[in-house]
Amino acid sequence: MKIRFFSPELKARASWRIWLPGILLVGGLQQAGRAAPPDRFDHAREFKAKLQESILPYWFDTAQDKERGGYLLADDVKGRGQAREKQLVTQSRMVWGFSHAALQGYKDAHRDYLKAAAQGFRFLQSHFRDREHGGYFWKTDLAGKVTSDRKILYGEAFAIYALVEYHRASGDREALREALALYQTIQRHAHDSTNGGWYEHFERDWRPILDPRANIEVEVAGYKSANTHLHVMEALAELAEVTRDAAVRKSLAEALDLNRKYFYPVPAGESCFHRQPNWDRVTDPKSAGLSYGHNVEFAWLMLRAEGVLGRPPSWSHFDNHLRHALQHGYDHERGGLYSRGFDDQPATDTDKVWWVQSELLAALTIAVQHRADEPYVKALGSLVEFILRYQADRDGIWLDTVTADGKPKSTAKAHNWKANYHDVRAIVKFVEAFSSAARPVR
Repeated sequence: MKIRFFSPELKARASWRIWLPGILLVGGLQQAGRAAPPDRFDHAREFKAKLQESILPYWFDTAQDKERGGYLLADDVKGRGQAREKQLVTQSRMVWGFSHAALQGYKDAHRDYLKAAAQGFRFLQSHFRDREHGGYFWKTDLAGKVTSDRKILYGEAFAIYALVEYHRASGDREALREALALYQTIQRHAHDSTNGGWYEHFERDWRPILDPRANIEVEVAGYKSANTHLHVMEALAELAEVTRDAAVRKSLAEALDLNRKYFYPVPAGESCFHRQPNWDRVTDPKSAGLSYGHNVEFAWLMLRAEGVLGRPPSWSHFDNHLRHALQHGYDHERGGLYSRGFDDQPATDTDKVWWVQSELLAALTIAVQHRADEPYVKALGSLVEFILRYQADRDGIWLDTVTADGKPKSTAKAHNWKANYHDVRAIVKFVEAFSSAARPVR
């Protein structure tokens, strides 16, 4: 019997047993003096140390614009770049990330993460908020002068998400008022009262942009997207929990039900990227396929939304999406989740992108907490090993993209779409779930 390992390091510390008729060949733990291989509890301790000692300090030290406010994101393993603009999604995610760190109690003598969030919140309010038409602009230059005054629902959702978390961390009532006001603006201008769901792209005055040929940076104009509706649900869940507002709860229920029905149905292979405004399928080949990262992200955010609404958790729906991703999109030899595929076929894009690994880490953490099934435990272990060995740089910051076998493909560490959101959130969940206090007695 041949035992295969995907790296010499793992082979060196693997623990194995092989049964043969009448003989037990014992390795690993049974050999005197050999330490047990690290498990999820050991990895949680390692991740917590990385958060405290390098990951959060990296974002604090490198990403803040101390001259103008807000955040500058242009960093690569090869060296610092020059940020040229500030974009709503990333500015909001940075506010969320620092607020979340403060809320979780992370700080040190030299770094106040709540202050780092507060200055970003002020920059959003001063430069991105549209006092005339409501909502938040899409982009500014480095000084905060608006360069794109469009309203993109994807970005508006992250503004709500950030404002709620900043309110939680700081107690600032203004942030919560602004989050609720933004929700009301979105409902007034973007909600589709005929078919349900939300339109996604608008000019400054909220005139909709519906031509699919329009030059849009996020998704496709005129379509309803799985990506945006997922993050609308994500934001509404947090706003609903804090405000307990009846209208917000109703909108959350709508977002949850539409996502479950049209974008991420129980047969996970039928997931899709886009729908027509009336929910008909989009036949454009560019919209074909599915995203394993979004599927597993939906799975755990669905449970979160159900919890806020007081609904029983849909574990079977959750399991269907997680098992589908592990069956068709997971690298069982080396660890890590691939990017895209079609239906129930093998993955067609085998790159391993940082945010995809993050969302699988979050989903598997929740899965193993709920029920430590062996396939989930095994996948979680190999995912963490892959991340630590290949996706994370020496300072703990994850590289944008690596190939299936772990070779760097995009060595970016921070840019307009990469902030302290996906990976920090997933790591915090993992650390909370598998802290040393939670370790079972061996």
